[in-house]
Amino acid sequence: MNLELPGAIGKGFLFVFAALLPILNPAATAPIFLGLTEGASADTRTLLARRIARNMFWLLLGAMLIGSYVLEFFGIALPIVRVGGGLIVAANAWRLLTATQASADSRTGLAESFTPEMARRQAFYPLTFPISCGPGSIAAAITVGVSLSDARLAVSLGRMGGAVLGLVAIGLLVYLAFRYAQQLLKPLGEAGTVIFLRLSAFILLCLGVQIIWDGAHELGVGLLRDAQRSVRSASVSLISSITT
Repeated sequence: MNLELPGAIGKGFLFVFAALLPILNPAATAPIFLGLTEGASADTRTLLARRIARNMFWLLLGAMLIGSYVLEFFGIALPIVRVGGGLIVAANAWRLLTATQASADSRTGLAESFTPEMARRQAFYPLTFPISCGPGSIAAAITVGVSLSDARLAVSLGRMGGAVLGLVAIGLLVYLAFRYAQQLLKPLGEAGTVIFLRLSAFILLCLGVQIIWDGAHELGVGLLRDAQRSVRSASVSLISSITT
């Protein structure tokens, strides 16, 4: 029992870290953050990075703890969440990918006029959701939360404690990636940064389409399964009526 609790904490930490970090991928999202905050001051970007990391932590923690119950209460299936979130991701990526110089200048002017209060309001949408923490990571967090539950209360609490520590570690990495995104891209130069931002926007667009496809595929499989059950039930009823 003495070794069971540390083992549960370690398992929860590693499970969350390994399952969510590759999906969130803050290193790949940092250029998108840089593009959406083009022209903002370093202090504003630091504030936004801190807010995004904090919002991401609470969003994923809520998804792990009560996400499955909320979806069940409203009768929403995970594939629906994937399709809706994928549409938002794709729309934001398309906006970044097709931005003209005029719209970039307009976005720069808006970023330069950011006040701390405006930065707080902008930090959740779209910077936290769906750019930094999209439907894929939320769906994964819900699945992780269900997987961490155990019949033994002490083990379940230990795993959840480790999961919280894992989210803290991921939040710290998100903050560092966003906080120092400009320094990370500085070696590319101005032209290289523009190209890299457009490439990142294209990858984000592909990711949004992939999320939509995954959700639509799951819905299609579910409909096909229901149709097969209906046909099978109808066949059984027909055979029963004929034999009687």
